[in-house]
Amino acid sequence: MKSSELRSFEDYQKAYELSVKEPEIFWEEQAMKLKWIKKWDKTLQWNFDEPHIKWFEGGKFNITENCLDRHLEKRGNKIALIWEPNDPKERFLRLTYKELYDKVCQMANVLKRNGISKGDVVCIYMPMIPELAISVLACARIGAIHSVVFAGFSASALAGRIQDAKAKLILTSDGLNRGAKQIPTKRIVDEALEHCPSVQKVIVVDRLGWAVDMIEGRDVYLHNELPMVDKHCPPEPMDAEDTLFILYTSGSTGKPKGVVHTIGGYAVFVDYTFRNVFQMDESDIYWCTADIGWVTGHSYIVYGPLLAGATTTMFEGIPTYPDPGRFWQVIDKYGITHFYTAPTAIRSLMAAGEDHVLSYSLDSLKVIGSVGEPINEEAWHWYNIHVGKEKCPIVDTWWQTETAGIMISSLAGVTPTKPTYAAYPLPGVQPVLLDGEGNELHGNNVEGYLCIKYPWPGILRTTYGDHDRCRQTYFSNYKGYYFTGDGAKRDENGLYRIIGRVDDVINVSGHRFGTAEIENAININKKVVESAVVGYPHDIKGQGIYAFVILWNENDENESPERVRSEINETITAEIGKIAKPDKIQIVRGLPKTRSGKIMRRILRKIAENDLSNLGDISTLLDPTVVEEIIEGRI
Repeated sequence: MKSSELRSFEDYQKAYELSVKEPEIFWEEQAMKLKWIKKWDKTLQWNFDEPHIKWFEGGKFNITENCLDRHLEKRGNKIALIWEPNDPKERFLRLTYKELYDKVCQMANVLKRNGISKGDVVCIYMPMIPELAISVLACARIGAIHSVVFAGFSASALAGRIQDAKAKLILTSDGLNRGAKQIPTKRIVDEALEHCPSVQKVIVVDRLGWAVDMIEGRDVYLHNELPMVDKHCPPEPMDAEDTLFILYTSGSTGKPKGVVHTIGGYAVFVDYTFRNVFQMDESDIYWCTADIGWVTGHSYIVYGPLLAGATTTMFEGIPTYPDPGRFWQVIDKYGITHFYTAPTAIRSLMAAGEDHVLSYSLDSLKVIGSVGEPINEEAWHWYNIHVGKEKCPIVDTWWQTETAGIMISSLAGVTPTKPTYAAYPLPGVQPVLLDGEGNELHGNNVEGYLCIKYPWPGILRTTYGDHDRCRQTYFSNYKGYYFTGDGAKRDENGLYRIIGRVDDVINVSGHRFGTAEIENAININKKVVESAVVGYPHDIKGQGIYAFVILWNENDENESPERVRSEINETITAEIGKIAKPDKIQIVRGLPKTRSGKIMRRILRKIAENDLSNLGDISTLLDPTVVEEIIEGRI
């Protein structure tokens, strides 16, 4: 039996028509598929000016009761979670719904025992081990707000996120495995906490068996805490509009913003999108390769699959360890039927050659998916031929941290697909294309700014502690619309293709970085006067980072450019993490600026892309000769 109610294109068309005509009735019907402690009083209140958005107000709900408790009678012995370790020789783990329920209740009681209660913020900085998913669910069980930080960020970046959320407790591990590397996560946490007075407790998972510094009264090992609690923890009744989690994402200013998602609307949206996009049967096994540190992991490793009663897979490692056949080995090992990964992973595995993928049968696969950025045509066809064997529908999903779940995508085997196109909006999602003046572009064969004109249950509610930033970033560009920051085109059949970011955000391997955030890190270096960062097309990552840097003394013979580049990379690694290191750093005499002093990043972007025929009029710049010099020195 399919988990989806949309099983034909006609079903999709009818549902979409209803969702536009009667959106509140449409979403009420979806909400009623979940278990409510108390039904809501009002389905929707909204305006996009403040913004002010509330779904299912007055409803009482606990998302973990819907992920776990309600499945126990029918699916208690069904596998809920498969965990595949970094090292293929290490023992894997399978947890049934009943076993996962017990572990979540235990972890929830450990949090309570360590002073956490409803409304407290818990920061989770942990590798992709079962305790990460369990910790996320344990927070939601007792009404604590989780803020997961990807365990690749530096101590400085972690500290900033802890400080902003005023987290009371940190869940971490002694260290982590990532491919051939081991990273001392507890040491990074200790360094971060030198600047975070709000944190009262640190709970440490013993992953690698390392001896780590434990501060008495603050730090405890999870394995010492678990025997002190039982396996029963009732789900805390929560208001639908209570905060479920904060997730930090880079923006066009230097400071990452904490996107806030609330419980009821988020649950309804990720449940609906998971079931209908992936079209799973009861016996299917699903694997999303993302990290839970990103929104994809929140929505489509933890909450979406568990709400739907599916079997979900977590992977600790990387696609190329111990060799580039690892993904395909895991698919065959578990009989994965639904596989959801990023274009950057596909491109890196393409570059490794076809032998690695041809060594495995992949016969179990039914559906393959793409997430994180638009997939290029060459990668789409490689994925289709070599992984899907031209028999698996590809769902090329477009969505954002701020949207909570998939917004535009084909529904597997139900709606049309087209290489490089995300396809049609999901029922309940109303996208529009606008021109530069904010006029709606009707009909097909048009291109413009992608906005959404009506709220969906998963829309962000605010940016944590700074509601005006939410308004300015998403709702001020075009009055009455949510602005995605992306450009898009609609083809002759109404299918959407996402063209890419139109703001100062770079999407590197599906990870978003604000240019200002990277520039701030570069400018910390005492040898740097000023910098400008842009994105450019990268064969593997989708976008690479290109930094243009002015030094205080560019003629200093004792300072080789390579040494300066190395220092800048060290600073970025310390401030943000290795994932934000520029691919290219060009030392320049000056930057293209208007007479008012504004850096013309558009010109730098063209230079980085090697699109030199389309620079536009540079004669109005403060110093046009700077552009010629930058072109001459281009890396």
